[in-house]
Amino acid sequence: MTDGPTLTRLCPPPDRSMTIRWDTVEADLGMPLPRDYKELAERYGPGQFCDYLSIFHPHGVAESVNLTGPVPGRVRAHLRKDHDEGTFPVPYDPDQLFAIGSTDNGEYLFWITTPADPDAWHVAVNEARGPRWFTYDGNLTAFLAAVLDGRTQVPQFPSDLLSGPRGFTPSHPTLWKPEPPTSHGPVDTAAIRAWAQAHGYDVPARGRIPLEVHEAWKQANRT
Repeated sequence: MTDGPTLTRLCPPPDRSMTIRWDTVEADLGMPLPRDYKELAERYGPGQFCDYLSIFHPHGVAESVNLTGPVPGRVRAHLRKDHDEGTFPVPYDPDQLFAIGSTDNGEYLFWITTPADPDAWHVAVNEARGPRWFTYDGNLTAFLAAVLDGRTQVPQFPSDLLSGPRGFTPSHPTLWKPEPPTSHGPVDTAAIRAWAQAHGYDVPARGRIPLEVHEAWKQANRT
């Protein structure tokens, strides 16, 4: 994580790191995750940068910031609707975008999940109530470090973002408690594709299965 030292200098992490079962998380999502994100999530835990940027986490203390919760799928469905109806131009295939964070103003941070290597994924930011998009040609950790030390300015973010203290605020549990991932091994993607096609879902013959299809399959096959 080459930009890790810059980020930890600007925003010191909590004293204790977390242990996360990444094999279970990745099986639940149906995709691998970038190494820099795993290090970031373990080092910081769930919380907010600069009192503005929340990064989704496998142990997010609310549904709205939980990596394996329903929000990424809902956001993608909204983007697909915008894309299909031409409401706001979406510069990427919505199926290639995965929401990884949000801001207090309502913007979302996305991984652009191409190419196949997750360590080569870049970051995009949409506009909460408008058509603008911003793309950062680097990983999530590099993006956070560049924004929080002033090297990169995201047009959608407030101009006074760095006028206050730059720090990290850990999240505290709320009444909502995320359900632990239920996967105990590799996901049978062939079975999911067959189920999805039989139930009218449009799924690609190869590649990553959309998260909302995973969620629907899990709900239908919950025991």
